[in-house]
Formats: sequence, structure tokens, C-alpha cells
Amino acid sequence: LPPRHMDSVVQIIEALESTNHSFTGTVPELARALGGCSTPGCRAVLGEPPDVPPAPPMLSHEQWLLFTQLLHHDVAAPQHSVVLAPDGSTVALGPLLAGIEVGLKRATGWPVPTVELPVDALYAVTIAEALGTSFLLARDGDDNRTTLGPGGCWDDVDDPQNYTLLGSPSPIPDAIANGAMDGVLLGAHLARAPIPLANLLRGYYGTGNGTEKGRPPSSYRRQDFGVLTGPEKLEKEVAAMLRVLRVLPPTRELLEDVGPEEVMAIARQAARDFTEVYVECPAIIPRCMWGARPYRGTPKLLTLPLGSVYIHHTFIPSAPCRTFTACGHAMRAMQRFHQDTRGWDDIGYSFVVGSDGYLYQGRGWHWVGAHTKGYNSKGYGVGYVGDFSATLPDPDIIALVRDRLLPCAVQTGRLHHNYTLRGHRQMGHTDCPGNSLFHEIQTWHGFK
Repeated sequence: LPPRHMDSVVQIIEALESTNHSFTGTVPELARALGGCSTPGCRAVLGEPPDVPPAPPMLSHEQWLLFTQLLHHDVAAPQHSVVLAPDGSTVALGPLLAGIEVGLKRATGWPVPTVELPVDALYAVTIAEALGTSFLLARDGDDNRTTLGPGGCWDDVDDPQNYTLLGSPSPIPDAIANGAMDGVLLGAHLARAPIPLANLLRGYYGTGNGTEKGRPPSSYRRQDFGVLTGPEKLEKEVAAMLRVLRVLPPTRELLEDVGPEEVMAIARQAARDFTEVYVECPAIIPRCMWGARPYRGTPKLLTLPLGSVYIHHTFIPSAPCRTFTACGHAMRAMQRFHQDTRGWDDIGYSFVVGSDGYLYQGRGWHWVGAHTKGYNSKGYGVGYVGDFSATLPDPDIIALVRDRLLPCAVQTGRLHHNYTLRGHRQMGHTDCPGNSLFHEIQTWHGFK
């Protein structure tokens, strides 16, 4: 089959949208016919799906097979309906195309959803039903039930075919969260200014250019979704969707013994947790996605929470990496240098900061690093890719650590609230993290 990459999806949609063929209906309606919006709430809002049409003549057999597989949502195996985007994130097509359908309908004057209760259709079909259901099922206090996540990894980022989750699936693994946020953002955009879907997706995900043109808009999805959707709005829409599910025959039993106050409590918890995990905390590219070699030996575990953070720059590579491809290459090069030349067990940093808008997992939250000699077990080492002796990282890449990673680490119990932040040069004989970046971090919370 074609690679499970957003490029493949855009090519399929472009063929379906071409005017010299006999395909009728819209691409999102076709997606719904194939099962992309098969949940009770989604069907209640958008109506029953159309019948599955015969294979469109403008698609190859392999393209049609791929599109069919990507829209068949299997609750037990959500990893089968996802694609890899050029920015390194993984996206579920179901909520993405459902949000897009709502946007297109609104642009043509579609009045209200088919359900009688007041819901915002854009949130209902993307995130509210899945989020409400996830936290509703977890309300019995079963600590083993996952409500959000996990992420996962592809077998090959150049020819992605198989995506493996890194833990037990919840109703909202990372790919569903990404697809839902993108569905809200693109649906809202289309409602204001409808354009051909292939053009919209190509611009948003940066497909067809190998991401060499720099950051695509999709890499800003968390910030943009957070600006558009505060926790109060999300809570309101989850609660509204739970009230809809209460009257739908397939889900009525789930809410039989759930009173109005408990509905609000579930919605509040769901909105708060989703906002923390997917809006306030930054996305971190796992080791398996950037192609890490195995750790040599046995990692030593950190004792959390830690009390310190040490800021570095890599110096070499000296240029910031601005794409998933370039940052993955930089990570592999650093790991080779640290393991083969320095003789360390692994890449030394806890986290590495790309100028593509993503953090990359080095030793991560739990393993002792090799970043700040004499202090590796006392704090996290965070390294910016590039030489920042005379220049600074972009403002939003500074904010990625200052305003997102560090508050997230405190909020999730990995870092003391009164942590100390220092530059590498304060702990040893080095110019790291460069004069410009060192001057900058002196203005950050916790600097000492």
C-alpha cells in the first residue's frame, strides 16, 4: 500500500476533488460512509452515514484500499486509522475529517446539528464525545483504566506502514487528540473561508515539500487549539455531549446512574486533564521516532521530583534544526558522538529542543543523564540544538522550555515547584549554553 503518510492522503483527496471525474458528494461524506464518524454521538450530530460507494475510478486499487483502512475506526486497535504528518506527529483521520465536514457545512449555511440538545457540532464530532466517554468509563475508580494517550512509533518514518502504541490504548490516544485538535482548527477555518480540501491540508501539514520549507502550521496545533479553546469551553462541550449520549439508545445505559452534578464533574476533570496533557504540556518526540540506538547497559533511575534544571546548547550541530527530518538527523548524530566518541551509555541530555517546535526525548524524565558532570542525578539537562553564543533561538522556541516544559514538569510532579535553573557554565569549565542564551535564561523563573 502507499505509505501511511499525510502526503498519501492529500494525493487521494486531490484525485477525489478533481473536477473531470464522476465522484459525487464531498470527501468528508465519503469518509463518513467508510466509518470515519461511526460513534453514536457523531451520527446523531451529522446524521446517518451515506452508503459505501463503489471504488471511485480516479483512485488506484491500492489508494482506495488505504483510504478504506484509514477510515475504519476500530476501538480496540486505534493505531490502524492513523497517518504520519511531515512534522513528526501522528494524526487520526476520523476526527480530522469530521471537523472539516462541520466547517464545510457551516460555510454553506448549515443551520444546526440534527440533535435537539444544544451542542457545538464542531467539538461534538471531534473531541467532546471521545473525551466524555473516556472519563465516563473511568469514573468507577479503576486506576488501571487509561483516560488519555498513549503515543506510539512508526516502523519506518520514510515509508510508514505500521504504528505501534507505547502502552494500553485509551479512547483518546495521542493520534486521536491530534486529529481532533486539527479537526477543530481546520473546521473553524473552513467555516470562514472554504477552499479545496487538498490545498487546505497541504498548507497546514506542509506536505509535498519534505518539510524543508520550515515549520508547518500543524506544529503549532497545541498553542492554536489552546487560544481557540479554553478549558471552560471544552468542559461545557463535554458536558453537553454527555447529555446527548444520555438520550441516545446505544449509550443510554452508560449514563443511567450518573446525575447532573456528576456529569459536570466528569466534564470538568476531562477538560482539565486534556488541557494539561495536550495544550499546556509540550509534545515530546519519543526515542523510537527519532531513531535512537538502544541504551548501553542498564539506565540508572532518577529520584523524583528533581530540584534543578541545567540549560545547554549543543554547539555542534551549530545550526538550529527546523524540520522533523533535520532534528532527527541531529539527534542520531549527537547520540553517535556521545556513545562512540565520548564512550557514554547514551545521548547525554534529558531533552533536546528543536527549532521545529518539538522537544526530543533523550534520557527522558526517569533516567540519569550525562549532561552536567557532578550534577546528573540532581537535575534535568535540556539542550537547544544550535550554537547560541551570538544569537538566540526563536522566541517561541525559548518559550517552549520556559513557559511550557518547565511548568509542565512541576505540574506533573517531576520537578520541585521551587526548582533552581542554571546554565551549564555555572557548573563547570565551559562556555555552554553560549553568551546569548545564558544572558536570556537569567530572566527565567528559578534562575540562580
